[in-house]
Amino acid sequence: MSEPNSSSPFSKGGFDPKKLDRARQVLESHVQNRTTPGAVGLIVRHNSEIACFAVGKHTYDPHAPIVQPNTLYDLASVTKVVATATLCLIFAHQGKLDLDAPVQTYVPTFTGVGTHRVTIRHLLAHCGGLPAHVHLYKTHHTRTEILSAVCKLDLAYEPGTNTIYSDMGFLLIGMALETIGKNSLDHLTKQHIFDPFGMAETMYCPPPDLLPRIPPTEIKTNLRTGLVHGEVHDENAASIGGVASHAGLFATASNLGQFLRVYLSNGLLNNKRVLPTEGIRQFTTRANLAPNSTWALGWDTVSPGGSTTGCYFSEKSFGSLGFTGTSLWADPTRDLGVVLLTNRVHPTRDNAQIKQLRPEFHDAISEALL
Repeated sequence: MSEPNSSSPFSKGGFDPKKLDRARQVLESHVQNRTTPGAVGLIVRHNSEIACFAVGKHTYDPHAPIVQPNTLYDLASVTKVVATATLCLIFAHQGKLDLDAPVQTYVPTFTGVGTHRVTIRHLLAHCGGLPAHVHLYKTHHTRTEILSAVCKLDLAYEPGTNTIYSDMGFLLIGMALETIGKNSLDHLTKQHIFDPFGMAETMYCPPPDLLPRIPPTEIKTNLRTGLVHGEVHDENAASIGGVASHAGLFATASNLGQFLRVYLSNGLLNNKRVLPTEGIRQFTTRANLAPNSTWALGWDTVSPGGSTTGCYFSEKSFGSLGFTGTSLWADPTRDLGVVLLTNRVHPTRDNAQIKQLRPEFHDAISEALL
């Protein structure tokens, strides 16, 4: 059994500490069963960090570094809410972004058939007609070429008639944000989100000196032949330089806990407003733009009949999943936020046991509530 790399959970926040330790045991069990080499799970409630569990190692090598609470993980698609959707929320509140304006207002080169009907709101809710995952890195080799190719994509369906989770749609949102903000996404997110939120260890393209704190992801992806370590796992994001609106962020669990605390406290941080309350409500409430869709704006909500949140999160919950094995979930009805960070794609993405880990971990936390 893997030994925990953090102290026992605090007896606070309305949890039974003995029952809460079951959450750590879930992580340890999945490390032992090779769901992931290591993991960090963090819980926030009542505007405080309640517990942090760090288990396992960076890889399955017995000499690999031990996972610590401040280990930096590749967030994959959790980037969509931490960076892109939150920046949209801020720019919309400032009057710089009209969510119902055609995407062409901000990205005039988006010129495929029918694209004039696609709005930013459609893209945030994954119902804008864009296809899902197009492997543009296979045929285009520079940032300019790849983003130009996104703008020329034909729609896969009429906007608002279906829901297809689309990285392509989020790449378009990123282009719009950079046009509005007159700067690159890494600078905009640092200025408007990471600095105001106190998230100093959330970043694109981490510098080499942080490499010892970053677990590697896959060995041999569709783009690379060696171990992916310290650079974004997603191939399209890597091909455009690591700064992307759909993937690319690295962060610690504590920073992401701070991020969830802002959302759960209606935009307040240390009694200072950093996000508008109405914007949070709008972006985390199911958008109802397409039939049977669970999507809010950037954020997902709890799926009926089975969710990564397990059995207890309320219908008002909102969250996000990352392909590398990461997730954020918040339940405002219980003032509860949960961060789960893993590198389950090491050594290969074929391991899908994260599908069992996520609900088991969330259920263990929920069952510890007093």
